[in-house]
Amino acid sequence: MILHEKISAQLPEWRSRVTKLVKEHGNAKIGDVTVGQIYGGMRSVKALVTDISYVDPNHGIRFRGHAIPDVLERLPNPDGAEMPYVGGLYYLLMTGEFPTKEEAEAVEAEWAKHADLPAHVFNTLRAMPKDTHPMALFAIGVLALQGESRFAKRYAEGMNKMEYWEPALEDAIALTAKLPVLAAFIYRLKYKDGSEPKYDPSMDYGANFARMIGVETPGYADLARLYFILHSDHESGNVSAHTMHLVGSALSDPYYAFSAAMDGLAGPLHGLANQEALGFLISVRDHFGGVPTDEQLRQFAWDTLNSGQVIPGYGHAVLRVPDPRYVAQFEFAKKHFPDDELFRVAQMMYEVIPGVLNEQGKAKNPWPNVDAISGTLQNYYGVTEFDFYTVLFGVGRALGVTANYVWARALGQPIERPKSLTTKMLEDAVEGE
Repeated sequence: MILHEKISAQLPEWRSRVTKLVKEHGNAKIGDVTVGQIYGGMRSVKALVTDISYVDPNHGIRFRGHAIPDVLERLPNPDGAEMPYVGGLYYLLMTGEFPTKEEAEAVEAEWAKHADLPAHVFNTLRAMPKDTHPMALFAIGVLALQGESRFAKRYAEGMNKMEYWEPALEDAIALTAKLPVLAAFIYRLKYKDGSEPKYDPSMDYGANFARMIGVETPGYADLARLYFILHSDHESGNVSAHTMHLVGSALSDPYYAFSAAMDGLAGPLHGLANQEALGFLISVRDHFGGVPTDEQLRQFAWDTLNSGQVIPGYGHAVLRVPDPRYVAQFEFAKKHFPDDELFRVAQMMYEVIPGVLNEQGKAKNPWPNVDAISGTLQNYYGVTEFDFYTVLFGVGRALGVTANYVWARALGQPIERPKSLTTKMLEDAVEGE
């Protein structure tokens, strides 16, 4: 397996590097925690480590140190495709190196070997009530796969902790391989005929997903590739990534950990935000019967804010610039369907909303984030079912969090166990400050 070979070659140096850092500088202080951070969801507390991605406040997400435009340019593309192999990104996340086309295709070939879903997964999901949310089906489907975990089997048999990463990698490959099929089946079950999709080994990850959900429109396979790449990782502090890390730190296998991560992604303040942003765009379009003028949209935005509501898709906890993930999707839409009415509304919002939020003065970052436009692109290609969008997010997010899981086991990261304090302890600590 190509990823096993690359990681195995890198591990001795990485383990030595981490051991030296902790041994020689374990007591070095990196920052101080405030009462506001303790009560504010640990916002900006520097207490996690990941080398897979980093959110630069002024430049956006960097995958293994590389900004999105660089990643999209340097990753190899399938023949005739506009966007790169998703397998190429997985190679980059796992190894820190850009793959050749042959290396990206080797990852894609590994996925093709492991993509089939067991019959009991289909049966389990069919047994669920018809009104079950797609994200619940997604998390249940992942959990139903847990019996296939190589990590769980090897751990039960007894293995050296230095070997944990190897079955973790096997699970990561198998799990990520199956997710497009699982997601496509959920789509068919909820909105189509309920038939079982089949992965085509002659097609890449993104093209397979497009075919399996029945979107044959030219361009959607490229959008699927772009969507999965852009949503793959966003360092380790977001809810889904942190959940995967936390559950995995107990040596729960990747299936357990990823299922838990998807429960977090389903929250309105995390992955569900994409459908709220699209809903807002549609409400603007419907309110004005099309694309509003600048002044109409400006007043609509002020009315929304003055009523105590927020404008979904704008603002970010870390970024202080337009989200590069938004920009990449905006440019894709501008190239492929610049005259689409909903896209034109999104374009108008990009021109008006930041100014309104700046005038209001409450937003630290008035710029759009990834959720502001992702649903618009899916909607254009006929994937109009809002509830399904977070499942798409989950398929992409698996790439980053499983890479983090593998490296956490490879470097022997321990179980996560922060210390809690009482409110009285905090009051006593700040008394007389």
